[in-house]
Amino acid sequence: MSADLPPDQPPEPTGDPSADGPPRGHVAAIVMAAGKGTRLRSDTAKVLHPVAGRSLLHHVLGVLAPLGLGRIVVVVGHQADDVAAHARDSGLDNVVTVVQQPQHGTGHAVEVGLSAIDAADKVLVVNGDAPLLTAATLARLADQPVGTSAILSTELDDPTGYGRIVRDADGAVLGVVEERDCTEEERAIRSVNGGMYVFDHDGLADRVAAIGTDNEQGERYVTDLVGLLVAERREVRVVTAPAVELTGVNDRAQLARAGQALRRRHLDEMMASGVTVMDPEATWIDVTVDVEPDATILPGCLLTGATHVAAGAVVGPHTELHDTEVAAGARVRQSVCDTVAIGPDAQVGPFAHLRPGTELGPHGKVGAFAETKNATIGARSKVPHLSYVGDATLGEDVNFSCGAVTVNYDGFDKHHTTVEDGAFVGCDTMLVAPVTVGTGAFVAAGSTVTEDVPPGALAIARARQTVKEGWADQRRAEHDAD
Repeated sequence: MSADLPPDQPPEPTGDPSADGPPRGHVAAIVMAAGKGTRLRSDTAKVLHPVAGRSLLHHVLGVLAPLGLGRIVVVVGHQADDVAAHARDSGLDNVVTVVQQPQHGTGHAVEVGLSAIDAADKVLVVNGDAPLLTAATLARLADQPVGTSAILSTELDDPTGYGRIVRDADGAVLGVVEERDCTEEERAIRSVNGGMYVFDHDGLADRVAAIGTDNEQGERYVTDLVGLLVAERREVRVVTAPAVELTGVNDRAQLARAGQALRRRHLDEMMASGVTVMDPEATWIDVTVDVEPDATILPGCLLTGATHVAAGAVVGPHTELHDTEVAAGARVRQSVCDTVAIGPDAQVGPFAHLRPGTELGPHGKVGAFAETKNATIGARSKVPHLSYVGDATLGEDVNFSCGAVTVNYDGFDKHHTTVEDGAFVGCDTMLVAPVTVGTGAFVAAGSTVTEDVPPGALAIARARQTVKEGWADQRRAEHDAD
């Protein structure tokens, strides 16, 4: 299903169902992830496209994870090796993959998936491109009693384009009718097929094998299973979910809208837990990001990857954090940080760039227009502004002044600089690595240091100043005469 839904209307939080309900080890799942996604116009397989910090496939596997299912079978096809490897990278030890090749429709995908399921009472069939599903909704679908099947459905004011769930006068399901085959009366039905199901495992393989190909595409559709079950007088139930949860992704616009909805859902959950988000509409936080209560996120922030923001920290405005740890009480503003650890009560910015491998200690500071890379900066040490610290270790209580640079690259290799506790590096200083500035040493402004500075020493590495009295006046007079 690919309902075109407003991104500003996420479903209400439904909670984690894993602690409630019956054990679900008897339920297996088939995740249909074989499609190419032609309308995405991409060389990347559809389910590998990222949205809000995870791939489409990992979003779906993520909501299956807390259900405590038995085997989860991912049916792959297009770019089978890549998708299979990605499925195995989900971290779930009950995931296996099978290849659907060639691809003859959703019914055929279920048949291929069943080949990897031995023991199960129920089989859950889930689309791999539905990132807005919640675990609570899938739990309600999975928890149907043995002997019954169910369709996941929603109600749409405008059901155009979707298969209708047809029922009798008593509300019993008679079948699923695709729109092109609907009568005028059936077109008025607002209950639509969400494309996900639960079936009894017993006899399912035989029923799937009986699905025909008498349709425009010449494919075997899983929807035909509903008609076969009804013909056997078996009960088929309908499990209703919010329309937004059943939204699939078929093109770039739907991918973007899914991302908006996922991020807004995540923001709402964070704010409910006690996080201050000053302007949710101007804040982008992926679902992989963890922000503790009493942290504050100001407008214009982009937080991605495994970023963690601790209680009392303030991030923003206009700050980008990726895979970054921000400790309690830290302040990061108008800066870019990538794979960085920022210590308690430290300050970053404005307009700083902290690159991978930077560790900023408690009460430390990296200020305006400073850049760091692969650098450890100790407690209370300061890199105030307009400086570069790369491949370096700064101890505690170091002052690394304006315009100072660690010269770490010789054209072939990177070299390390060490500035020990309490040292002072003056403005516009070049520390040519490998070099060490000892504990409590001073380096005079404007120096180019190529040799180690002993502890407690003063290093002056610059030409002695020469003053030529009257030179400027004479030069000016000569110029005027010319």
